[in-house]
Amino acid sequence: MSGMSIILIIVAILLVLIGIVGAVVPGIAGTPISFLGLLALSFVEGIDYSTKFLVIMGVIGAIVFTLDYVVPVWGTKKFGGSKAGVRGSTIGLILGLLITLFFPVGFIVVLAGPFFGAYIGEKINKTPDKLAWRSAFGSFIGFMAGTFVKIVYGCVCIFYVVKDLVGLI
Repeated sequence: MSGMSIILIIVAILLVLIGIVGAVVPGIAGTPISFLGLLALSFVEGIDYSTKFLVIMGVIGAIVFTLDYVVPVWGTKKFGGSKAGVRGSTIGLILGLLITLFFPVGFIVVLAGPFFGAYIGEKINKTPDKLAWRSAFGSFIGFMAGTFVKIVYGCVCIFYVVKDLVGLI
């Protein structure tokens, strides 16, 4: 095995591990990083991923990455949130992401942002407390569903990396 293959294997392993961390830690784009791990491994001698496989995994990764930002808003709507709650959830998500860029508060703020954003949006819209909290809960459920899908995608990428590395031995 060449030195370049060893470097690519190390890079691939690091990328899929960082991708899994990024599935739960805000500010790390876990899904694209996991895909880059697969892509790096595809250049290793003896590992033959088809173009079709890489395109499918890339498209699925892009969908998962996009859904991560859409699902909390969908959850807010699904649990009876109004447009004000959806806007609040979106603003809360953006603020939560921005805050994590500048302060090491991480996961809690990204969880709390859409939750309290939806609640505040509903209260501004003069929604009764019970419905406002329900809307906020929907935002939280949507966020957790998005996180779960990212973890599953990251685990699938790890599965292929491990399977193919074991096949090289």
